[in-house]
This record gives sequence, structure tokens and C-alpha cells, in this order.
Amino acid sequence: MSAFRDLTLGAAAPGRTALTADWVLGHAAGGHCLIPNGEVVFEAGRILHVGQRFEGEVARRISLGRALISPGLIDLDALSDLDTTVLSIDHGPGWAKGRVWPRSYVERGPYEMYTPEELAFQKRYAFAQLLRNGITTAAPIASLFYREWGETVAEFTAAAEAAGEMGLRVYLSPAYRAGGMVLDGPGQMVPVFDEPRGMAGLDEAIAFITAQEGRFGGLVRGMLAPDRVETCTAPLLRRTLDAAQDLDCRVRLHMAQGAMEVQTVQALHGTTAPDWLAREGLLNDRILAPHATNATDTDLAHYAAHGVSVVHCPLVSGRGGSILRSFGRLRAQGINIAMGTDTAPADMLLNLLTGLMAARIADIDAPHQRSADFWDAATLGGARALGRDDIGGLKPGARADIAVFRLDDAVMTPAIDPITTLVTGGSGKVTQATFVDGRLSMCEGRVAGIDLAEAQARAQAQFDGLLTKYPERSWQHRPMAELFPPSYPIRQEATP
Repeated sequence: MSAFRDLTLGAAAPGRTALTADWVLGHAAGGHCLIPNGEVVFEAGRILHVGQRFEGEVARRISLGRALISPGLIDLDALSDLDTTVLSIDHGPGWAKGRVWPRSYVERGPYEMYTPEELAFQKRYAFAQLLRNGITTAAPIASLFYREWGETVAEFTAAAEAAGEMGLRVYLSPAYRAGGMVLDGPGQMVPVFDEPRGMAGLDEAIAFITAQEGRFGGLVRGMLAPDRVETCTAPLLRRTLDAAQDLDCRVRLHMAQGAMEVQTVQALHGTTAPDWLAREGLLNDRILAPHATNATDTDLAHYAAHGVSVVHCPLVSGRGGSILRSFGRLRAQGINIAMGTDTAPADMLLNLLTGLMAARIADIDAPHQRSADFWDAATLGGARALGRDDIGGLKPGARADIAVFRLDDAVMTPAIDPITTLVTGGSGKVTQATFVDGRLSMCEGRVAGIDLAEAQARAQAQFDGLLTKYPERSWQHRPMAELFPPSYPIRQEATP
């Protein structure tokens, strides 16, 4: 029988609730601390007690045994669509496989490859995956490759409704851009700009944030999301930062993340993206910057000087053959590091393991990186990037955003230290429960507001439908069998 049988999935715990486990990740002296045989007590969405047994009255005490009660994980580049990057893992180069629009597709007129209903479903499906992996705060990210241009207010209104219904803390608004890359020949990518369209997208994002900020008891918050830096102009980014100041929100801007960006920004501005923005006076501590895998020493010095937070997404970077150089060096420079997933699976523990291994490979001379450093990034680092001190740590007065991770999974080694065990175990499948604002949003694989078996089938059908459209938006419009051949030849059995 479930340990959570007295709670209703999708509802706030009525009355004062105590969670006890072999381990609690508490808070002391501005950082985490481990509490053996610990207890967390919360009521009305806030934490009342973190320590050993609470002597006051409680409505219920839930004993979880061999588990870790942790602050909920914070994902600032959270996959919110059906991940198309998986198509490029074994099939390259990206420019030939639909990752850049060919001129012929642009001249015919780009169009939305998903219906509004499909886009709304994708957010709900993605949010469920985040909650199943112990993620309680998310800043959604999606690809614009299959969009007409940017994201829409309608789909993000649906996303806000889904977050409120399912119980996920989100920072979001529709992504916008002033340009995009067009393929004129093999590997010949050129930027094409439409700045008024970017400004219109920013206006829509501002209106969205104004309308949605603080809904569902504060679960929905605004964040401006201009697309990748090479698709933006200086006037658009200047207006974005002015708006962020007025709205008191963060800005997420992907930069220093790949060869295409580096080459494009060098051609346009004669330097790197972070250096260009520093020269324009467009770097400050409101900026969250995934992924920094192509950042130079000068770029990192700009980040440190201006308080820019790096959002580290080691799994998607590693799949593409790049790594952060390095986690230890950034920390030594005083750069705040938060974490993101960015790709499927939306598994933060797997990202922490990948990041730990990459950090040690990237820089053997850097200070020794520990599992705890990455757990810090996925909790305290994310909270710091958002300018919050009431999430990311379990302490009295904080929001009751809690993830429970089992330590008795058969594939795990014996748990001497719960953090090291969970990071080296590397799988969010051990997430037992997720609370957001004191509400049980996920319990033992079930998520409020969605039938996951049905959703999985629907997601696959949508993805299959998208694949049929790839030839028309790929270089030379090659058929699917040539764009994405199977790993091994498919043998068809002869019909008797």
C-alpha cells in the first residue's frame, strides 16, 4: 500500500503533514546539510520544521524509510515539446537533416507543423515528465525549427493552465526572435532578419507576463525568452532587458553554445556573443545563459563580472560532442551555475551524473568536483538564478517544494551517502513523490491531471506525424528513409 494513501494526488495536503525518512537534505549556514532519520513538516504550502522528530501536533506522519527527502529540483531549460534533437544523435550533419531551413522551404512559406491542440498537449505531457523526475520548478524550452516563426500566446496560456492544474512551478512566456538561419547550399547558412516581427513577439510576451504573473497561488511567473543570440538584434535585446527591469523578471538567452552561433555572431559582430553583448551594455544578473560550452575565457570573465548565471545542460551537450570547460573553472570564477535538462529524457539525475563525469574529463587540474556540487546547482543554483531564497532549500518559511527519492532501488549500490548514491545511480526513475507548494503533484509514477499511458501513445503519434514533414523542410528534400535511416538494416520476413 502506498505511503501516501492519506493524501489526494493533485491536492494540497490538508492540515499539518510530516514526512520522515532515513535522510533529509536540510539547510544550514546558507547551504545544504544531511540529517539522518530526519523529518520535514509543512502546512499551507510552507515548511514549518526541518530536523529530527517534530514534537508539535501533526495531522499525519508519513514514514518513507530508505529514502531521501530533498528540495525539489529546479530545471531552467526544461524540455516542453517532443524532442527533435534525438533525430540528430546518429544522423548528421544537422543542416542537412532539417535543423536549418533551406531557402526553398522559406520561399514557399514556413508554417506551423503542429496544431494549437497538439502544442497544448505537448506542454502538459512534458510537465508530467518533469514532475516524475522530481523537478518542481521549470523554465520551459522548445524548438522553433518546426514553427512558423516564434511561439504563441495561446499555447503559453494553455501551458500556464496546465502548470496550475498539474501543480508545477513555472517561469515562462512565448519565445520570440528577430531572425533565423537559412540554408543556401551545403553548410552555407546565412542569417535573415525581420526585426519588427521580433519586436511584435516581445510585445506579446510582455502582455502575456502582465496577464499571467502570479496565477495559481504564485506557481506561474514570467520570464522573457528571446531565442538564440544569433537570431536577435541589439535593439531587440535592449528592449528585452528594459522590459525585464519593468516586469522584474529574468531573461533566458541561449549563447556560447555551438559552432553555428559562434560563426554567425563572428560574421555579424566581429566577436563572440557574450563579448558583443558586454560591449553593448547588455549583460546583467537577470540573464540566464544556457549552455556556455563554447565560451571563451573572455566570455566567462564577462559572465562573472556581470552576474550572468549559466544553465548547464550536460546530457544534450554531451550527445552533441561538447562539454562545459569546465564546471570547476566556472565555480572558481564565482559564476553561478544552474541546471537544465533541455532534451529527452527530462531526467535531472542523469544530467547530474553526465555533468560530473564531463567535469572530471574536461579539466583534470580543476578543483575536485563532487556529487554535492551538482546537487547544489540543481537546487540552490537554480534558486539563485531566479533571485529567490524560498525555493531550492528545505528550511522553515520556504515553499514546500519537495522531492522524495527512493534509496532502496534494486539497481542501486548500498547508500553510504544518499547524494553520491543518487547521482552515481543516475536515474530519475527512483523519484517516489513530488510536492509543489505542499501539493502532491506526483506520486509513484502517477501525475495529477494526465493519463500517462494514453499520453505516451498520443505523443508518439504526434512525433510520427512531424517526421512525415521533414523532407519538405530539409536540404534537397530527401525522403525519410535517407534522412533518418535505421541503426541496422530492417529485415522483412517473407510472406508464406
